[in-house]
Amino acid sequence: MADGDEDPGVFSSPKLPSDPRLLATVTNGYLGTRVYRRILHASGVYNGAAGDTHRADIPSPLSARLVLPGTGGLTQSFTLDTHTGTFSHVLQAADFMATHQIYAHHSLVHLMAFSITIQRSSHSTQPITLQLHSPFEPKSQDLDLKQGPDFQGAHYIHGQTLAAEVEGGPRPTVHVLWTPVPRALTLRGDERRRRWDFLTAVAESEEQAKSSYSQGLRLAAAGALHRSHAGAWAERWRGCRVALEGPCRLRRAVRACLYYLLSSLPPLGPTDLPFHGISPGGLSNGTRGEDYWGHVFWDQDTWMFPSILLFYPDAARAMLGYRLRTLQGARCNALQRGFQGAQFPWESAATGREVCPEEIYGEQEIHVTGDVLMAFEQYYYTTQDQKLFREDGGWDLVSAVAQYWCSRMVWDEEEQCYHIKGVMPPDEYHSRVDNSAYTNAVARRSLNFAAAVARDLSLPVPEEWVHCARKVKVPFDAERKYHPEYDGYSPGEPVKQADVVLLGFPLMHPMSPEVRRNDLEMYEPVTERDGPAMTWSMFAVGWLELKEVQRAQSQLNKCFSNITEPFQIWVENSDGSGAVNFLTGMGGFLQAVLFGYTGFRITRSSLRFDPAFPQDIHKLKVAAISYLGNKLKFTITKEEIRIKVTERVQHPEAPALEAVLEGSGQRFPLREGNGVTPGAAPGASAAWGEPF
Repeated sequence: MADGDEDPGVFSSPKLPSDPRLLATVTNGYLGTRVYRRILHASGVYNGAAGDTHRADIPSPLSARLVLPGTGGLTQSFTLDTHTGTFSHVLQAADFMATHQIYAHHSLVHLMAFSITIQRSSHSTQPITLQLHSPFEPKSQDLDLKQGPDFQGAHYIHGQTLAAEVEGGPRPTVHVLWTPVPRALTLRGDERRRRWDFLTAVAESEEQAKSSYSQGLRLAAAGALHRSHAGAWAERWRGCRVALEGPCRLRRAVRACLYYLLSSLPPLGPTDLPFHGISPGGLSNGTRGEDYWGHVFWDQDTWMFPSILLFYPDAARAMLGYRLRTLQGARCNALQRGFQGAQFPWESAATGREVCPEEIYGEQEIHVTGDVLMAFEQYYYTTQDQKLFREDGGWDLVSAVAQYWCSRMVWDEEEQCYHIKGVMPPDEYHSRVDNSAYTNAVARRSLNFAAAVARDLSLPVPEEWVHCARKVKVPFDAERKYHPEYDGYSPGEPVKQADVVLLGFPLMHPMSPEVRRNDLEMYEPVTERDGPAMTWSMFAVGWLELKEVQRAQSQLNKCFSNITEPFQIWVENSDGSGAVNFLTGMGGFLQAVLFGYTGFRITRSSLRFDPAFPQDIHKLKVAAISYLGNKLKFTITKEEIRIKVTERVQHPEAPALEAVLEGSGQRFPLREGNGVTPGAAPGASAAWGEPF
């Protein structure tokens, strides 16, 4: 372990950040909060109509805090342990230690809890009393809450949201059970140690809330509540292992990004609980006027999804499930604007209808529709899960997106190609432009994928899809050999965030290394230095492709100005403005490591690899990579690459895997338990017999 022996997964401080937005978060894919905050949120529970739709505030009994005793010689520490998904506040006095732990249970997702433990550290027999301050009030600006009868010692409230997202739409009901919090806790003189557990159960049905609370009580009585939570986190981490030998701050950043993203995923294993997507600030944020109100953007599909897919294809499938469930809303969006197929909203909540408070983005930032389909493409090529497309609605979505793009294009007689007019590219400094390079390129990719899936499913391929894909304009300046951001873009115009550089990755739009370099050099100096945090990760990936490793690292290092201490919370903009707990930036950063350093690229026939990393990184191990049902471990140094199949898919028709070196074509069979070392050349892990 480089840079000392400190654990990169434990973040501690003797004091809390002065800005409460930067407190650690505890979430589990269904429930989430910032520690000590008076509210929590439940996935998919929104209040407000159309552009006023936001996460419904649910009063949080977990907001209780230990009151510092008025005694001298007291020390305290605040710690987020990402190994167990637990936030702790420890008070250390001469004669006792008190520990306050807060967590969102990682497998019992309707349950959150906190505990107080007092342990005597001297032979004193005097009672030890600690005061608790709880600002909790059973009120909400978003829920019509009513008090119900106590249940197994818990207080109970329930109520509906006040306004539906669409007229006549559902208004979720929330049920909350919680252990009453006393004003003080006392360790009696005859006790050496005692623990008090306080549970909060939240669900959309009374039955589920009561069942979860009862289960939590049984585990707490057996002393196993936190242990079961920590065990669920241990299982989660076994499915995602990234080990770097390099700078401490890089290792801490990677671990924190993984923790906060994994906290947002549905539980491992089968579940009937629908998943409602991941917003830029996660479940801990999203009240009215905060962190984009908890809406789901392209951030999920483009920035967070790829890294999750590498390790957890089932979780990636759940993310796609959110888009499938909201397909009807996307169809309504397209119809409302006079187009065919499905137009996914720039900002999405429960229904898939556009809920962006500002019309300009919902109307013009249409690249999100292609971004959604790119996630389906990456999933399909990584898993070959045809059932999703044959039986579970995937084909309906794919074909609807293809229909939308064809209806959105207009033929230009002069240029003899299709144009897409009046859009806003990812660079939001420019609006109502024609032929955004990124938008048109992602539309082309959507149409090519739709045609490929149709062929795989033995369905007819509409000629319109093929023609539109082939003839849509992607602006290119043949003289300067770079891609203008849109028709009429002048070199040197300021750019808000990563835009054209995304053509190289993740779009993998065909271009020469010279053009790739020119795009990077054209846009790097004019891109907003303090803009959205994910931007510089993509510049880093581009330079890593070109093997300019130190230049890549200088771009990635810019991201550290968006990471706050002590809990590694990301802010959207380096000046502290914008969303906090900015999962989008974290997703981009992880892609710089998982797709940049390794050179991983998901293609139709293989998982390509072409590693490159700077001098201060000596080794990178990425284990539990999922590919075609297998689990792979990559160990990469500057001298060699070692690949091992750690888990083989158990299916009689499953293809064998092999590593194929680019250039020489040399093949290395990959068998479970045996590693191969194909040297340091780029190559691909491919199904046996598949062309590279």
